[in-house]
Amino acid sequence: MLPTATDVLVIGAGPTGLTVAISLAQKGADVTVVDNQAAGDNTSRAAVVHARTLEQLAPLGVSERLAGRGIHAKRFTIRDRDRVLVPVPFGNLPTDYPYTLMISQAETERTLLDRLTALGGRVARPYTLEGLTQDGEGATATFTDGSVVRARYVVGADGMHSTVREQAGIGFSGASYPESFSLADVRLSGGVPREEVVLYFAPAGLVVVAPLPDGSFRIVATVDDAPQEPDVAYVQRLLDERGPQRERAVVSEVVWGSRFRVHHRVADAYRAGRVVLAGDAAHVHSPAGGQGMNTGIQDAVALGEALAETLATGDEVPLDAYAAGRRPVAQQVVAFAGRLTRLANMSRALRPVRNVVLRALAVLPPFKRALAWRLSGLVYR
Repeated sequence: MLPTATDVLVIGAGPTGLTVAISLAQKGADVTVVDNQAAGDNTSRAAVVHARTLEQLAPLGVSERLAGRGIHAKRFTIRDRDRVLVPVPFGNLPTDYPYTLMISQAETERTLLDRLTALGGRVARPYTLEGLTQDGEGATATFTDGSVVRARYVVGADGMHSTVREQAGIGFSGASYPESFSLADVRLSGGVPREEVVLYFAPAGLVVVAPLPDGSFRIVATVDDAPQEPDVAYVQRLLDERGPQRERAVVSEVVWGSRFRVHHRVADAYRAGRVVLAGDAAHVHSPAGGQGMNTGIQDAVALGEALAETLATGDEVPLDAYAAGRRPVAQQVVAFAGRLTRLANMSRALRPVRNVVLRALAVLPPFKRALAWRLSGLVYR
């Protein structure tokens, strides 16, 4: 049962919403988290946690638990089939987490939920937001079952199709990529490295291959029209057309698969009165580079700190600073993911030129260092 009043009402119990709640609960704030799904497990898309995200989760008591459950991938490579175009090592980064952590979003959410529960918090399910009004003192949320919650502030962490953003009247400027994306967790043998993330370029489009802790691999590919549930034959064809050639990667099982369309959009504002946005409710983009969930969690850490300060002092300047600081970061992330996607989908005629340029840049230490800082998120310190 929902309370009738709370300091902060968080709509959405994905990684972003859970992180906001942990930050607030750790500081003693009264926070209520609701989600419209009956269970937390969902169609997991994100599988990468970057160094900067782990740095920011460390004070919340989460990073070491996550790090112990995932694969520490110390290199990211961009390849054209078997040819390495750009190797990006993370081992020399000045951080306690010099790697990309490969772990399923479902496991990340479980770890975050365990931490929130240990702090005395919980997620109320299933509650679907129907209406949201606000005044100078707070906001009133109405749910489809008739429940009403009064909050000093409401956090919209309810994804790309955010009801909170819509109710607050905040625009979501941008567009959609023409391609769809196919996503699958598969079991395979041969061909691909087991301790690094690879972005393969090919005339047919990009494919990302990333190892997961259970021995499976996450496959993400751009296609004109992805099937709802990709089968072994479909994923095998993707890898045959785009992945390694010298040693074939053989798919033996599709553990789970789906399709989705990707937009590149940023909310016109991150705050409207007593409503604040974070995560996919505020920004969405191509999965190239694995930045989506990471940017959302980093939003959440900054927002949790800003809300805690505002609740303690009554001064809303921290919330304005959050909005002013995080929106430009989202714009940078959207632009970076877009550049990677365009490079991967370059026409066959321009492909040789692209490869020559990338290989030339890859021998320059400043270029590789800059790319490592961008991918790891350390550039946003």
